[in-house]
Amino acid sequence: MAEHNALGKEGEGEAVAYLRDKGYAIRHCNWRAGRLELDIVAEKNGELIVVEVKTRRNEKYGRPEDAVDRLKIRNIVASTDAYLKKFQIDLPVRFDVITLIGANPPYRIEHIEEAFFPPIWN
Repeated sequence: MAEHNALGKEGEGEAVAYLRDKGYAIRHCNWRAGRLELDIVAEKNGELIVVEVKTRRNEKYGRPEDAVDRLKIRNIVASTDAYLKKFQIDLPVRFDVITLIGANPPYRIEHIEEAFFPPIWN
């Protein structure tokens, strides 16, 4: 596995532990349906929370949350739509981003709640 992939996988594990510590119930990690993918799907207080995780060694090339651009948001929303349909879920949905920065644990973790809203497409 490439070094950056290992870091990303480790970051997702740290994000899951962080969310569990905050009282979130984890429904799925790395959920996939074809080319669609969601990093973490959690639930808390009657709300479905879709979490995109971005892990970086440092901020040399910018902040990790900046990688969640319009195309990434569009893919996350499409994946969430497929997830909701597959599991017949009728809950409000929130989109969060968790960033982790560092070469090794303990990482600097930031949880951005309501990081974005689904865009309106015509």
